[in-house]
Amino acid sequence: MTLPDLKNNNMIKKKKIGIWMDHSVANLMDYPASPILTRTIECNFTSKAKEEALTRGESTMHTKEKGEQADYFRELADLIRKYDEVLLFGPTEAKTELYNTFKDNHQFSKIKVEIRPADKMTKNQQHAFVSSYFKVGVN
Repeated sequence: MTLPDLKNNNMIKKKKIGIWMDHSVANLMDYPASPILTRTIECNFTSKAKEEALTRGESTMHTKEKGEQADYFRELADLIRKYDEVLLFGPTEAKTELYNTFKDNHQFSKIKVEIRPADKMTKNQQHAFVSSYFKVGVN
């Protein structure tokens, strides 16, 4: 079989990932995987960092928070670039804010990104959400 035949027969597997996230943590789940394993990326702007920055003033705290949030989103975007399909879900607007940081970048133009609202979930609920989304073929 030639390479174009493989593409036509959908034999080439797409790399898929589900990311449950809020402003402080992202749980990354590759699909398919059995069992699904979760990797975690955390924003470095912790409550301790917030308290320390606040002692130097509110504007310093906001500047530090924005910088740490940008680093967090940049780390996630660098990871997303390695996938063909991405499901961003979670309880806050962080998923949309992340998407807005890279949506106009041509390096992401071939990546299918879906954003879905979701409540706080256990790891098992997150795994089920990702499996259900990619299995059903909603994408």
